[in-house]
Amino acid sequence: MRDEMRELYSGLDLQAPGMPKAGPDELNPPKGAFLVGYEAGVATCCGGIKRLDDETCEIKRMYVIPAARGRGVARILLEALEEKAREFGYVTARLDTGPKQSGAQHLYESAGYAVIPNFNANPVATFFGEKRL
Repeated sequence: MRDEMRELYSGLDLQAPGMPKAGPDELNPPKGAFLVGYEAGVATCCGGIKRLDDETCEIKRMYVIPAARGRGVARILLEALEEKAREFGYVTARLDTGPKQSGAQHLYESAGYAVIPNFNANPVATFFGEKRL
């Protein structure tokens, strides 16, 4: 995922100062998680949940390998992340994506994410969405 984002966005460093944090400290229990989906023993997708406050989480680092794209894997992953967020007691999920990821934006909008103002100061993102879980 990092390599693809770096290529897509001209050397983008997801760990750079000013980028929203989404590492092990943010994507681990007790109020965070990182899911990995497998097909035939091969990791095909991943994504995380990050706590923003007691009722709101952010979905981060959603990724589907190129070989698994176009088969609904991203939608299944998004639904699994939303279900995990509900298990943690979150009632709202937020997310973002950049201008070169129109497929991701389409997925989020079709899944019910409404446009909201920039909530996380992501300097690369152009779409910010929110959904009641």
